[in-house]
Amino acid sequence: MRRSFALPRVLGHALGLLASLSLPMAVQAYSCPPPGQWFQPGGERLDSAALFAELAERDVVLLGEQHDRMDHHRWQLHTLAGLHALRPDMVIGLEMLPREAQPALDAWVAGELDEAEFLAASHWRSAWGFDPGLYLPILHFARLNQVPLKAINVTPELRGRLAGNGWEAVPEDERFGITAPAEALPDYRERLAAVHAQHPSAGDEESLERFIAAQLVWDRAMAAGLAEAAAEGALTVGLIGQGHLQYEHGVPHQLDDLGVEAHATLLPWAVEEGCEPPPEGLAQAVFTLAETPRALQPPMQLGVYLMPGERGVAIHGVVEGSVAEQAGLEEGDIVLRAAGEALTRPADLTHLVQRQPPGTLLPLEVERNGERREILARFPPRDDGNGTP
Repeated sequence: MRRSFALPRVLGHALGLLASLSLPMAVQAYSCPPPGQWFQPGGERLDSAALFAELAERDVVLLGEQHDRMDHHRWQLHTLAGLHALRPDMVIGLEMLPREAQPALDAWVAGELDEAEFLAASHWRSAWGFDPGLYLPILHFARLNQVPLKAINVTPELRGRLAGNGWEAVPEDERFGITAPAEALPDYRERLAAVHAQHPSAGDEESLERFIAAQLVWDRAMAAGLAEAAAEGALTVGLIGQGHLQYEHGVPHQLDDLGVEAHATLLPWAVEEGCEPPPEGLAQAVFTLAETPRALQPPMQLGVYLMPGERGVAIHGVVEGSVAEQAGLEEGDIVLRAAGEALTRPADLTHLVQRQPPGTLLPLEVERNGERREILARFPPRDDGNGTP
């Protein structure tokens, strides 16, 4: 190691929630920083050369994201390139794919698959659901520079077994040797409880404990994957939803428990968020981003996690606050048709949603508990940059 530096239904809704958690803002006088700068949360502007030289000495560097933000992925690519210039012995760990997708990642880096073949072989659209176009520049960076890509997630099915049945009920070889997680820090439990309480079907204390257990499985699985890569001596960079990283609560805490202490968390920070400073302790450093130009905004997202079904596609998770939740879609629903077109695989629905214009309705034919119904998914209009749709 290098030196260290100073569920039932609610379980499905754990998917994606932490990546978009709102952050408490510090109350103090603060002038808006210019975009394109590194800052220490609660402190001063950082010199990028000195920061990157320090980061290059770590075992693990964690880059947070909101999954559907194009500018976050561009920042990740910029940061990866800077780190790679100092530490070409690099591995990139991906939250986006479970360990079963590792052969597809290896084949991609080796140049054996084109984009379409990789997306099919990795089951990207059913495993992750977010537009692969957001991530392809990073995947091409890895392929161009022969940087290994490592799948560090586990499937929702395994996550549910571990959270619901307990670790002893799942054989070690079926959980890829991942050990039980360290207990959640008190502040992390408080944050997770607040997220859980926002859901209308949150349920009782038992439901909350299952929700927290699912998040800890998620954190531990990713931390274990990063620790495995770091043990080989490479600089391991993890691309992970920011809620798993903030305040060193999630994945960083599990890395500490695994004995990987030389890690650092970096996060993007949007200047438009009230021009408040990033809260002290949020991360080692944040990079300020300007407001996303409209032309770079990502395509529409329904906000569901999909699996192939015998008929249509099955929903196994609904993101809180999403178009899907507002439309009334639920975990367990089978989507048979969208805009009158029959669906045979998750990619069919994903492609239709991504082509959906802002401010329009998408009719869905859904089967729930053996009964068919029509649900209208209403996609919001996009802001024109002046606060009006």
